[in-house]
Amino acid sequence: MSLLNDFSSSTLQFYTTASYPCSYLPDKLARSQVATPSHLIDTYAYGELVQTGFRRSGTFTYRPYCDHCKGCVPVRVVVNDFFPNHTQRRAWKRHQNLIATKHELYYHPDHYALYSHYQMQRHCGGSMDHDSREQYQNFLLQSNVNSKLVEFHENGQLRIISIIDELPDGISSVYTFFDPDSQGASFGTHSILWQIQQCRIRGLPYLYLGYWIKASRKMEYKANFKPIQGLINRKWQSLEANETD
Repeated sequence: MSLLNDFSSSTLQFYTTASYPCSYLPDKLARSQVATPSHLIDTYAYGELVQTGFRRSGTFTYRPYCDHCKGCVPVRVVVNDFFPNHTQRRAWKRHQNLIATKHELYYHPDHYALYSHYQMQRHCGGSMDHDSREQYQNFLLQSNVNSKLVEFHENGQLRIISIIDELPDGISSVYTFFDPDSQGASFGTHSILWQIQQCRIRGLPYLYLGYWIKASRKMEYKANFKPIQGLINRKWQSLEANETD
């Protein structure tokens, strides 16, 4: 792809970080390629970067650039071809009482409390289970692109928060957290199905789900939304076809 060369010759620059412990694969070291300066990465520029495997954390735009590992595969759902499986249809039906409202990014103490509770219950011992309010805001509420905060309430109770980026060719799912105490709930699945629905309503072809790692159990759910494509050898292609090779 010529995108990076085009950006490099005009506005953006790219640098590679030093090695750091991988967050997903134990005993592995990772590196990232970072796009700068962040204030020039608007919705259009970021949309093109996402097509080449970049993601953002706050205003920090990066993609994996590891020396001896290609485990992180950018993935996207092909919206027009997607058909939910039995488990996904059941999850969608189960949560029909959820009411979604979309907002500009903003801080609310109830959101932060839900985020903290979710991290402690689902990711205890991880890097984010004791995030301060400032860390939470820098991670999810700082953006230079067209980002939205989506609240899902059920019977007046806050159940899910999803942060999404609305891009020219799709929606990029930034992060979702939810009430971890509801028995039998499938809030994570529902939020992705809702995002696919929003893509269809807006005529957008893709839902970008970030990175999928075959060896990481935390990432397994992404491959269940089929058909799904992975950016493999710099080309978007069927993830399922590559998995059966």
